[in-house]
Amino acid sequence: MSPLDRALNSIESISLARVSGRLVRVKGLLLESVGCQLAVGQYCQIEESGGTMLDAQVVGFDRDVTFLMSFKSPGGLTAGARVFPQEKKRALMIGADWMGRVINGLGEPLDGKSAPGGEYPLNSQPEPINPLLRKPVDTPLDTGVKAINGLLTIGKGQRVGLMAGSGVGKSVLLGMITRSTLADVVVVGLIGERGREVNEFIYHTLQASGMAKSIVVAAPADESPLMRLKAAELCHAVAAHFRDSGKDVLLLVDSLTRYAMAQREIALSLGEPPATKGYPPSAFGIIPRLVESAGNSGASGSMTAIYTVLAEGDDQQDPIVDCARAVLDGHIVLSRELAESGHYPAIDIAQSISRCMAQVTEPAHQQAGRTLKQRYSDYMAIKPLIPLGGYVAGADAEVDKAVRMQPAMMSYLRQGKDECSPLARSVSELLALSQA
Repeated sequence: MSPLDRALNSIESISLARVSGRLVRVKGLLLESVGCQLAVGQYCQIEESGGTMLDAQVVGFDRDVTFLMSFKSPGGLTAGARVFPQEKKRALMIGADWMGRVINGLGEPLDGKSAPGGEYPLNSQPEPINPLLRKPVDTPLDTGVKAINGLLTIGKGQRVGLMAGSGVGKSVLLGMITRSTLADVVVVGLIGERGREVNEFIYHTLQASGMAKSIVVAAPADESPLMRLKAAELCHAVAAHFRDSGKDVLLLVDSLTRYAMAQREIALSLGEPPATKGYPPSAFGIIPRLVESAGNSGASGSMTAIYTVLAEGDDQQDPIVDCARAVLDGHIVLSRELAESGHYPAIDIAQSISRCMAQVTEPAHQQAGRTLKQRYSDYMAIKPLIPLGGYVAGADAEVDKAVRMQPAMMSYLRQGKDECSPLARSVSELLALSQA
């Protein structure tokens, strides 16, 4: 076939018109479009007054009106602005080039470097895992934190929540775990938190050595709720990719509450009725879907996930805290009372539990942990009576033992933020303490 014939045949495939809709209303976070058929979840572009394009996504529809939400702040929009549907978005390519990078929820660089590339296509939506194909959690994970290693032992592939109110030390404890845990890849999702914390986490927590094997996905509080959702989903997809490549992955998400809040903003804008404390039903539905994409799969690698969960007003019955507690494999509760007394990390071992501890520890270790927890609970029950003279030695042998051991117990549970206590040492100290 001659070049002229090929050119004539290609004329039929040339689009003579570009399909577009038009913007008819801007209502808070929600953009309303008509005149073009768009599918839920589809990406599109909206023409701004200066000729630039604003990226958005379809989040719902009502009869012939399509609801859009932009990834970035919508500025310069006008009535009747054209809305262009995008073809299927090109998949991100992932590889070793992603290590040490800071990106947003769309995979765009935030560190001033060129866009990261790779040789493998990445589906930015977390994929569900067949529960029958999940590799069991049977190997302990050394967190470097004595109270966790000894009393709340975590396994590789476990999903754990750090539950606490604001300013009690969630981020500091997360940093201690990050520096001490041995993992091939660390994926950090900073979702809806203060923008200042991004730099602090990189330079003070991860530092240069940790950043070399880490990928940070950041969507601070001033980003759109859609971008915050995408960032949380992207960090799970990235962690899952390296897990399925045979790597031991540590996923840190700060915080799961902000993820639910982003969904609340979107759902309320769409008119979904609020259910519990202002959260619509969809906010409780997306948490299990996100969490279930973490953990182990059938691959040789592992994916341990740690989520911070904000307990508003220190309420451990907060609906998001309660939802997270139900779907995670354990929870570590931080106490404001302990923090205010200078006890760090402020882990309340009586309220905390690791559901996989029995699968990754020896019976003697488990018994020692139960013994120390019982003595801790006995002491905390009698503590308010001691200054009032209500405690009389000799009335109860177990309480006497708990009071006598109180200094040693508190010494075991306290730890400096730059101190690392390996798993073996933590367990041996626990065994010695329980036999005292």
